[in-house]
Amino acid sequence: MRETAPVRGHLPDENPGFVGRRTELEWISAALAEHRLVTVTGVGGVGKTRLALRAAHRAADRYPDGAWWTDLTPLDGDRLLVALVADSVDLSDHTPGMATTGLCRRLADDRLLLVLDSCEHLAEPCARLVAELLAAAPGLTVLATGRRPLGVEGERVVALDPLPPAGGDALELLRRAAGEEFTAAGPAGEICVRLEGIPLALELAAAQIRLQGAEAVRDQLGTRFDAPPSARFDLLAHTERVWPSRHQTLRAAIGWSHELSAPLERLLWARLSVFRGPFDLASATAVCIGGPLNRATLPGALDGLVRASVVRPPDAGGRLRMLDTIRAYGATWLDRTGETGTVADRHAAHFRGLARRGETEWHGARQLRWYRTVDAHHTDLRTALDRLLRTDPDAALDLIGSVAFAWSCRGRLREARDGLEQALLLSGARGRTRARALWALGVTLVLQGESGPAQEVSERCAREARYTEYTEDAERAGHPGDLTLDAAALAGLLALTTGRPMAAHVVVGHVLDAARGGPADSAARLRCHLVRVFALTGLGRLGEARDRALALRTLCVELDEHWTRTALEYQLALTGLLEGDPATAAGHARAMLEGTRGLGASLGVALGLDVLATALAAAGDGERAADVSGTGEAYWRSTGQPRRGLPGLRALHEKYTDTARATIGEPAYEEIFVRALTGLPQDGLDRALRGPRQT
Repeated sequence: MRETAPVRGHLPDENPGFVGRRTELEWISAALAEHRLVTVTGVGGVGKTRLALRAAHRAADRYPDGAWWTDLTPLDGDRLLVALVADSVDLSDHTPGMATTGLCRRLADDRLLLVLDSCEHLAEPCARLVAELLAAAPGLTVLATGRRPLGVEGERVVALDPLPPAGGDALELLRRAAGEEFTAAGPAGEICVRLEGIPLALELAAAQIRLQGAEAVRDQLGTRFDAPPSARFDLLAHTERVWPSRHQTLRAAIGWSHELSAPLERLLWARLSVFRGPFDLASATAVCIGGPLNRATLPGALDGLVRASVVRPPDAGGRLRMLDTIRAYGATWLDRTGETGTVADRHAAHFRGLARRGETEWHGARQLRWYRTVDAHHTDLRTALDRLLRTDPDAALDLIGSVAFAWSCRGRLREARDGLEQALLLSGARGRTRARALWALGVTLVLQGESGPAQEVSERCAREARYTEYTEDAERAGHPGDLTLDAAALAGLLALTTGRPMAAHVVVGHVLDAARGGPADSAARLRCHLVRVFALTGLGRLGEARDRALALRTLCVELDEHWTRTALEYQLALTGLLEGDPATAAGHARAMLEGTRGLGASLGVALGLDVLATALAAAGDGERAADVSGTGEAYWRSTGQPRRGLPGLRALHEKYTDTARATIGEPAYEEIFVRALTGLPQDGLDRALRGPRQT
């Protein structure tokens, strides 16, 4: 879940340069009050996104379950449309069934506003999805933007025109963007008229005003726009959805900005078009250098594009991006240079390399840093994967095998599963890459509760690991390596989740006894030791389980390893409960929650809240137990599946929840539970993390 969101829901920050649109805002506000689907239409660059964002912020308070934003521009096709929407509403999508089922279930009882931005390239699949969601969720309202209506029954369309060219709003937008004072009678007023009040065109002009002055910009526009449309700039025809025939002014304005850019800036603009999400300087350098663009010249060219408003300035994390309309223009020029395939391949290779480097850093002090890097570059990792699935399935298998575990930890199980299954089907590669991908797929299936398919994949993983380590690597014969260790950890995890702790203990014990090295030597060894600790707990060997867990936790602290450490805190909390020490259990549960919140793992947060609620109930604190349990239910709903966990915890949770209900009375318990369930999950998690004496 997004712990930093100040209110329920998630909307991006508004553009501080928003100007005017008072009438249109009123239209949208009135339409949202009466219609469940409102679509803002208009040509590219007219300001649909910023208007929808302003309208969503204004309307958010009307929706008890929040306003949620989905940017559809990263998608090339509809295969991951539902997964993207699910992620945008904090549904971790752990469900194994049809993609829309979990999303419908997530929204069914909520009153919320869902914003789908930039639907034009997915109009038909968006229409089908919206129709299904509206039918399943009576309290849902959808605000969409696109260049044409969705065509769904009951849709209310708000057509957005440019700002009045001779009006005050267009001049005010130009003034704010340029940082200068203008009068309507001067050159700035003429610029607004020449550019027909189109916000994006005015922003591009404002960037040139900062560099050249208003008079020079007016004169250049006059010379250019007085020419016949066919002579305004040299550009191959593009698709109608990007350059509508009824509106060539924006195309001309972008072409004018392109002509004013230096040659290296134009080349960089074209090459940057392969990025579908935010990018940083390091990624831009890796993908775009070549010929005159090198490590010395690229930063200057990038600064020039930022000054020209072609590239948006870096955010707090140093990431830049291009608007989709400007990116599409650059893609056309890239195609014209004949570099599209080359740069796309370079982009895919870069992100494949990033994934591989990150996987090697999972075990150690850089784990959290890499985990966040994968999250920040998620869109372009997906873009690279899609490219490699078409051009090099073996490389695709390598990429997805490197990042799928992190995606699953983050709650992107459907994307991880989709990518793994496609790559495994298309690639004929054998050995380490395939074994690793099978392991990641098995973990994903276990987390989705698909024990049957997980069992089949677990067996395939074990066979592939044996093939690799005992056939390809003869010197390792008799000593299982990391692939066999991970295959055993997967089999043990599956056994644990299906109530067979002895089987888990035997399978990991067998390979650990035969393997060389200790738990600190690799992530696979550490995972096997973790499974053995949980198996000992399930077998009732609590003292041994606790001692091993504490030793492993100390090791994780030394390694600065986060994922295993949070799992160990969960096990120690469970052990505390089983030993009748709820205070100790609560302390470990809170430590687990701190870790899982840092990882953004909603399933882990849900599990941690359950064990904390159980500990509080066991300690006789029924009111806090009800509050934490209600928050836990909210997090469970965000995963798209009912409460689950290890069998031992489920029994304890039911037992002590009944005790808490009896202690404070059923009505009081239900009131507190429902209040927490319907409140802000982040607030409930903050309350849960406070110690017993804190307020």
